[in-house]
Amino acid sequence: MPGPRYRAAARKPRDAKGALLRIIKYLAVYKWVVVTLVLTAFLSNIGNLMGPKLAGEAIGEAEAGIGHVNMHNVIYYALWMLVFYAGSNILSFLVSIGMTRVGRKVARNMRRDVFDKLMVMPVSYFDRNQAGDIISRVSYDIDVVSTCLSTDIVQIVTSVVTVVGSFIMMLIISPPLVMCMIFTIPAAIIFTQYMSKRTRPLYSKRSAAYGEMNGFAEEMFTGQKTILAYANEDNITNRFSKINDNAAKAYRNADGLGMRMGPTIGMINNIGLAAIGMGGAILYMAKIVGLNQISSFVLYSRKFSGPINEISNIVNEIFSALAAAERVFQLLDQPEEAADIYGAVELSDTKGSVEARNVSFGYSPDKTILHDLSIKAEPGQTVAIVGPTGAGKTTIINLLMRFYDVNSGKILVDGRDVRDYTMNSLRRSYAMVLQDTWVFRGTIFDNIAYGREGATMEEVVEAAKAARIHNYIMRLPRGYNTIISEDGGNISKGQKQLLTIARAMLYNTHMLILDEATSNVDTNTERQVQKAIRSLMRGKTSFVIAHRLSTIQNADNILVVNHGDVVEQGTHDELMSERGFYYKLYASQFE
Repeated sequence: MPGPRYRAAARKPRDAKGALLRIIKYLAVYKWVVVTLVLTAFLSNIGNLMGPKLAGEAIGEAEAGIGHVNMHNVIYYALWMLVFYAGSNILSFLVSIGMTRVGRKVARNMRRDVFDKLMVMPVSYFDRNQAGDIISRVSYDIDVVSTCLSTDIVQIVTSVVTVVGSFIMMLIISPPLVMCMIFTIPAAIIFTQYMSKRTRPLYSKRSAAYGEMNGFAEEMFTGQKTILAYANEDNITNRFSKINDNAAKAYRNADGLGMRMGPTIGMINNIGLAAIGMGGAILYMAKIVGLNQISSFVLYSRKFSGPINEISNIVNEIFSALAAAERVFQLLDQPEEAADIYGAVELSDTKGSVEARNVSFGYSPDKTILHDLSIKAEPGQTVAIVGPTGAGKTTIINLLMRFYDVNSGKILVDGRDVRDYTMNSLRRSYAMVLQDTWVFRGTIFDNIAYGREGATMEEVVEAAKAARIHNYIMRLPRGYNTIISEDGGNISKGQKQLLTIARAMLYNTHMLILDEATSNVDTNTERQVQKAIRSLMRGKTSFVIAHRLSTIQNADNILVVNHGDVVEQGTHDELMSERGFYYKLYASQFE
C-alpha cells in the first residue's frame, strides 16, 4: 500500500504568495521581453476597445430613419472597425507566440535548476522519495507552470485592460446605465474570492495525487518481470485502480468545483445585461440616451463581463500552477549534501590506509544500525565484510563513500578524517562495483569509459578483456558501438555486471569497493571474473561484501558483522578454526 510519503504530500500550499514571487524571479530573466509583450497586449486591447464605439456610431446612423441613413458614414465606421480588429488580432497573435516561447524558456530553466539540484542531493533524499514522484515534479508540475505562464499572463493583462477600459467607456457613454449593472461587480468579486479559497487546496491535492500515481506506475513498470513471475497482475491492477481513482477524484474535486465559477459568474453578468436592457429602454424613451449609446454600452458591457468570467477560470489555473510550482520549489529547497568544510583539501596520491574509529550510525535518530564500530585496512589489504542480511554491511560502504556521515566516531583515510577532504576527491579515490548494476542508454564503449574521460578504445578493450566480456562484445553486430537500451534491457543482468566490472578496471584508483560484484554471473564465469578481480585488486585497498564466502577466502582480514557489531575478525583459516559465527555461516552454504 502507498506509504506515508504520499499522504504527507497532499497538504495545502504553505506559501502560495512565496511560490508566485519565485515564479516571477524566473520571469525576471526575460523582463524586457515580458514588458514588451505586455505593452503589445495593452495596445492590442486598446484597439479592440475601439470596436464597440465605432459600432455604436454606425448603428446611430439608423436613428435618422429609413431612407435617411448615411451609408458613407456607416461604411467609414465599418472600415475603421475592420482596421482596429485586424490590428488587434495580429498583435494578439504575436503576443501569444512570444509568451509561449518565454514559458518554454522558464520551464527549461526550472528543469535545469531541478536537475542540478538533484545532482547535489544526499542519497537519503532518494531513499525517502519514489523516483516516479520526483519525475512527476520535473515533468508534469513544471509543464503546468509553463502552460500557465504561456497563456494566463497574457489573459490577465488582456482581461484587466478590457475590464478597466470597458468600464471607463461605459462611464463616458452613460453613467445612469452603469448604475443598472453596478451591483453585479461586487457580487462577482465576492463569489470569486470565496471559490478561490475553496479550490486552492484542492489543486494542491490534485498535484500530489498525480505524483503518487506516477510514482506507483514507475515502480511497477520497473518490476514488471517480478509481477509476471509471481502472477500478481490482478493485485497490482487493483492497487493501481485505487490510486488512479484517488487521482481522478482529486482531479474531479478540483476542476469540478473550479468549473462552477465560470457559469455562475456568467449568470451574474447576464442578470446585469438584463438590467441594462430594461434601464436602457426606460432611458431611451425618456430621451436621455440614444440608440448609438445603448448599442455601444451593451457591447462594452459584454466586453466588461466576459473577462470577469475568464478571470474566474484563470484563477483556477493559477492556483493549479501555484500548487505545482510549490512542489517543485519544495524539491529545490531540500537540503543539499553537506558542503565541504572550510579549508577542505583534495585527496590525491592516495596511499589507501582506511580506518573507522568507534563509529556509530543510524539512518534515523531512533534506530542505531552500527554500534561503536572499529576497523582498519592497511594500504593494499583486502578487507571482506560478511554477515547475514540486514547486519549493516552496505551501511559501512555508505559511510566509507560519505553517502552518509557518521553520527559519532570518525572514518580516516591516510590518517585524516574524511570530512577534511573534499567530497568529490574522496569519492574519486574509490572504484565501485555494486550488486545493483547501472548502465545508461549509450554505446558499450561509453558505458565502460563512463568514469574515465578521454579513454581510448585500446584502454576500453583491455579493461573488457580483463573483465572477461570482450568476446561477448565482439559477437554483437556493432561491437563496442552497440547501443545499450535504457537500463540495459537488451543485455542480461550478468553481462551488465561484467560491464560495470570493466568500468571499475578502467577507473584506476587506489581503493576499491566490491558489493556482491559477482552475484549475477554463473559459476564458470565467476571463476574467470574472480581472477580478473584479483588482478584489479592487486596493490589496492579493497573492501569486499560477499554472501558467497568461498569468494573471499584469500582476504587479508574478514569482518563478521551481525546486528551492527563486528562479532569476529581475522583470516579465513583463523575464523574457521574458532568455529564461531563465521564457521556456522560458511558451513551453512555447503550443507
